[in-house]
Amino acid sequence: MNPPRVVFDTNILVSALMSPLGNPSKIYKMFLTGAITLAYSDEIISEYKEVLSRPRLRIPVDDSNKILDAIQQNGERIEPVLSTFHMVDEDDRVYYDTAKSASAYLITGNTKHYPVEPFIFTPTEFLEL
Repeated sequence: MNPPRVVFDTNILVSALMSPLGNPSKIYKMFLTGAITLAYSDEIISEYKEVLSRPRLRIPVDDSNKILDAIQQNGERIEPVLSTFHMVDEDDRVYYDTAKSASAYLITGNTKHYPVEPFIFTPTEFLEL
């Protein structure tokens, strides 16, 4: 049986790196061990790269590059089918569309930015599955 696919909203990846004992970190470790498959699109990788390079986060460039390399080498690249309905935050559309296109769980700390869908979870909800 294949591991379940997930899409991380950027806030999950950042939280995983900043709080090594939190639920986002537990889920990130699931990806590193192969318990889940991280689905991503080129646009998501660009967003991750931009956010991880923000000076206030103080993530060393080498660490950021290793994380992005791990995602691209061990994750699954998806070409999302674009949706057209109104979203609260249009920047989050790519995560929604990628998850929907990949039949993946979308894990986010900002569920209010997304429509109510059975595949969208907070980290705590995902870990309770």
